[in-house]
Amino acid sequence: MAEPEFPHAPMPEGATGVLVLANGEVAWGRGFGAEGAAVGEVCFHTAMTGYQEIMTDPSFAGQIITFTFPHIGNVGANPDDVEADNPHALGMIVREDPTAPSNFRAMENLDGWMKRHTRIGLAGIDTRALTRRIRSGGAPNGVVAHSPTGAFDLDALLQMARGWPGLEGMDLAKDVTRETHGTWAGGIWKLGFGFDVGEGAADGAQSAARPHVVAIDYGSKFNIFRNIVQAGAKVSVVPANATFDEIMALGPDGIFLSNGPGDPAATGEYAVPVIRQLLDTGKPLFGICLGHQLLALAVGARTTKMFQGHRGANHPVKRVDDGAVEITSMNHGFAVERDSLPANARETHVSLFDGSNAGIELTDRPAFSVQYHPEASPGPQDSFYLFERFVGALRESI
Repeated sequence: MAEPEFPHAPMPEGATGVLVLANGEVAWGRGFGAEGAAVGEVCFHTAMTGYQEIMTDPSFAGQIITFTFPHIGNVGANPDDVEADNPHALGMIVREDPTAPSNFRAMENLDGWMKRHTRIGLAGIDTRALTRRIRSGGAPNGVVAHSPTGAFDLDALLQMARGWPGLEGMDLAKDVTRETHGTWAGGIWKLGFGFDVGEGAADGAQSAARPHVVAIDYGSKFNIFRNIVQAGAKVSVVPANATFDEIMALGPDGIFLSNGPGDPAATGEYAVPVIRQLLDTGKPLFGICLGHQLLALAVGARTTKMFQGHRGANHPVKRVDDGAVEITSMNHGFAVERDSLPANARETHVSLFDGSNAGIELTDRPAFSVQYHPEASPGPQDSFYLFERFVGALRESI
């Protein structure tokens, strides 16, 4: 199969958007959402639903999302389907122009939502060819731009793409974390009821009867906190750079390490020493995604940049102990190197797509982590047991 290309071609009539890759390839399309230009890593995501959750996931900071599903925007946007207060993905690339929403929960259309949050959209792109290009050549740096007049300075956009340093070595957790300590109130969303704010969510979640989780926010999704509450704990959240003393002053029964963007080795420069101190307390610890990678770094393992990464809602993961397969949601461009795991770290989960590591647990301390996102519930309940296991360990320790 020939390598897909986006040759530098004259702008077609009616083009109001463009994608410029760092190697000089250009793809013309139709812009929507905000005007302007954004530079970052161009990746692809295979989920057929959840574009609003994906765009607001802090793990996508510094990235431009190519959606492989052609019909993006047809359910509109609403204030409930978000994973952060604002979008963190820089923009989106789609095959078809977003249509008027056709869903009873829609509060606005995707174009308006993207405008309001200053995020750029590009439609009319051959996303299959772009996905194949990423699969064969790796996730490139690029610029997505939108101008209703069709006026683009391609040379300037190319220099933007070539000048962006890339995600490797980049600490983005500091840019997306919360600035102050706070508490979390609210359980999972239920059709016809919204988010649970009753027993176990608001007053109940903060009651003395519930074990107390201190979550370190490296760029966490809201639904992780909701699932911890649903499993029976109360949650306090601290910034990514919180010190050991600041965390312990809150009286945690256990520690949660959140997901987040960027290179785990860069974030680990300040996070890993704190995690090592927390491990020495013997309190239960649970990590997801970036938190998984940081736990691995804390015990002496290594992480590496992946060629194209894992981003989708249908990734099969095998549990090593019993061979059961979980359908998982993944969003990561770095991975833990299996061969670097120390003797006290046991592999618990493996990706069935490429065999990469998807989970570990320590044999000498109550700590475990997974590379995927159990709170995204693509299974839909394949992985909720992880939250129950964590909260169960908290109850046993107090």
